[in-house]
Amino acid sequence: MTKMEPLPNTQQPAFDSTKLILPVVGAVSFVHLLNDLIQAVLPSIYPMLKADYNLSFTQVGLITLVFQLTASVLQPAIGFYTDKHPKPYLLPIGMVFTLIGLIMLAVADSYAALLLASAFVGLGSSTFHPEASRVARMASGGRFGFAQSSFQVGGNSGSAIGPLLAAAIIIPRGQSSIGWFTLFAVLGIIVLFNVSRWVVRSHAALRAKGAVATHSLSRNKVATAIAILGLLIFSKFVYMTCLSNYYTFYLMEHFGQSVAGSQLFLFIFLAAVAVGTFAGGPLGDKIGRKLVIWVSILGAAPFTLLLPYCNLFWTCVVSVCIGLILSSAFSAIVVFAQELVPGKVGLISGLFFGLSFGLSGISAAALGALADATDIIFVFKCCSFLPLIGIITVFLPKVEYAKH
Repeated sequence: MTKMEPLPNTQQPAFDSTKLILPVVGAVSFVHLLNDLIQAVLPSIYPMLKADYNLSFTQVGLITLVFQLTASVLQPAIGFYTDKHPKPYLLPIGMVFTLIGLIMLAVADSYAALLLASAFVGLGSSTFHPEASRVARMASGGRFGFAQSSFQVGGNSGSAIGPLLAAAIIIPRGQSSIGWFTLFAVLGIIVLFNVSRWVVRSHAALRAKGAVATHSLSRNKVATAIAILGLLIFSKFVYMTCLSNYYTFYLMEHFGQSVAGSQLFLFIFLAAVAVGTFAGGPLGDKIGRKLVIWVSILGAAPFTLLLPYCNLFWTCVVSVCIGLILSSAFSAIVVFAQELVPGKVGLISGLFFGLSFGLSGISAAALGALADATDIIFVFKCCSFLPLIGIITVFLPKVEYAKH
């Protein structure tokens, strides 16, 4: 089966008996790297855009809001639809939207054009994530945490590399040099087209070998658990947004760092996030996802509370600790939620990726407005309390499965 055609109208099984298909997991992880590398261009060039367009912190936050909202609102809807009607060729189509957004970003000459370009990049991301997460789970061979964390670490690696490339390519040469990043989008389209062909060929066979997983939790308990996971996502991503979007401004204002110097610190932090992300999934497979979530969210609190009072050296050290600990939660949270609602991989992936993107966008705008009204150091002090929300992990249920 090589031509494009609809897949059977059946639900994705929660378990399958296939072996881990590492090349497929690696492919979607690699494109996740490319996708998030491109996304990282925006916050990386905020200082340049702020100076070139005379923007306030609120306007900078609104750029993130537009991007994150377009990247989040559609994800649950796409996931819900493709659970029933899988469309694997949405993967390369999503990267085409990202390509269009990059071209627009390179030639934009007004603030409104920047917002529109950001929306297209976000639209590409909203199409990519639910389907790519589904593919990673299909190819996992039952090692769901490993596959999800591998997928996630690709994205976080891209987020770490993006600021370095932006500092090396865009900052010295100006906005038009964003066009070079279209090469990454084209490469992503090629890889995802081949991944989609594998999905079309393999989907029916994977379903036939699968078995549906069930658990004994009531609907109310499942809904409560999903709400708790949502609050944990809130605490994690609002804090991560603070660092990802405003860490460079914090270093420049608090320690007098240059743009290039602050980008290096941002890279170190984001590299730690990538390492922590990869660790969270396999650990969840071995010791349980609830324990990983507990340690990851609440365990970061001592470091976030300490960060605003550190000198430059210890700011770097503490931010690495925060990145390593806090980032390990997301893969465990997503897989835990997928296990709470068997057979709805696309919906749950879209919901939690969308929620994380939406919260990031809204909080970026809110934190930008707070920084305009006070200062960026005060923002970091306020956000330092967010990981304490991790205490509610104690209310998550234990999920036990019957496979049949």
